[in-house]
Amino acid sequence: MLAMRTRAETGSEAEALVAAKLASQGFAILGRNVRVGRLELDVIARRGSMIVVCEVRARSSARIAEPVESIDRAKIARIRRATAQWLTTAGLGGVSVRFDAASVVFDQDPPRIEYYEEAF
Repeated sequence: MLAMRTRAETGSEAEALVAAKLASQGFAILGRNVRVGRLELDVIARRGSMIVVCEVRARSSARIAEPVESIDRAKIARIRRATAQWLTTAGLGGVSVRFDAASVVFDQDPPRIEYYEEAF
């Protein structure tokens, strides 16, 4: 039986799993839970001149819907706005940015990760 987690623990573990997946693909992890004003970017990674911003969604099960289905237009707009601000602050103008999404479902051990490149 899988251990019960708080929502924050589930989210943090999901982000760690996604960051590890990106790192295994040669990406340098630039940040997790990066605050940009009142906004947050879950995982920021870089490989060469490409920056990947990944929105991570986690659920204890996918009985109702896949977690990434909860990323709506308003959330996408906030992620894009936060990314633009973060790039400016980090002095990274002119780099390529890819917006990915990941679902982590904790209904088995190990958790199931679905990764979507260029999700939005």
